[in-house]
Amino acid sequence: MAEQAPLTSERRRLSPAQIRRRRLVALTALVGAVVLVVVAVAVALPHVRHERAAPPPPPPPPKTFRVIFPEGFTRAQMAQRVQAVAKIARSKRGKPVALSSRVYLSATSTATVPCFAPRRRTNLEGFLFPATYDFLAKTTSRQLVGAQLQAFCQNWRSVDLEYAKSKNLTPYDVLTIASMVEKEAQVAAERPLIAAVIYNRLHNRMPLGIDATLRYGLHIAPTQSILQSQLDSDSPYNTRKVPGLPPTPIANPGLASIRAAAHPANVDYLYFVRKPDKIHHFFTASDTAFAQYECAHGYGC
Repeated sequence: MAEQAPLTSERRRLSPAQIRRRRLVALTALVGAVVLVVVAVAVALPHVRHERAAPPPPPPPPKTFRVIFPEGFTRAQMAQRVQAVAKIARSKRGKPVALSSRVYLSATSTATVPCFAPRRRTNLEGFLFPATYDFLAKTTSRQLVGAQLQAFCQNWRSVDLEYAKSKNLTPYDVLTIASMVEKEAQVAAERPLIAAVIYNRLHNRMPLGIDATLRYGLHIAPTQSILQSQLDSDSPYNTRKVPGLPPTPIANPGLASIRAAAHPANVDYLYFVRKPDKIHHFFTASDTAFAQYECAHGYGC
């Protein structure tokens, strides 16, 4: 038989108590290591869960389109613009859009204007504020009209009507005058002057003689000449024959024309006629000077 190897000197020197202490230290170290591992896992797990549960990034916002209504557009012209813009939006998107000229005309035939009395109107001509409006594919024509009425009220509330009231003009009169100013003026400085001519003629009980009202009432295009038979028309929009203001606004004016209609220039002008440049106007208080100017520039003698 092989002999058993002798114990080392270190083993022989350890007492049973020392061996137990070493075993306790080793067990304590092992338990500590296990605790550290458990803590590390517990700390890491919420982050893992959070990363796994994080929602996907939001989709890009829907594409917006834009419709521009210039100052002086009529309700009918705005409906045509809606139709044209809807067609462009459909071609770009490849899908239908909600805007419709037919619904737009229906929505503008009768509606409530919150800032105007009476609030319920059966003709929104004049109240459809001209501006740039963004819309989505799902935007309806009625929502677009609502945005225009909201813009109108926001601008209308900034207008001081005290002077017009002192001349016995109603807010609707001011809006009607503003529409005529918008159709006649092409230069900003002339808006208060044209408004003054209208005020002065009303005061003197003279026919206003503004062809833009007749064009509106008889649907005469700006490029068409007005015929004598049309000048003789009994249309309430024929301000050459019928005294006073036309029954409704003839366009949708911007804020500058509304303010000019509320605060005309302090002048005595009774006449104005377009100059040969087709932009500016000649103003005068004299019917003789007016006739001479017209004759000199080929408007008839």
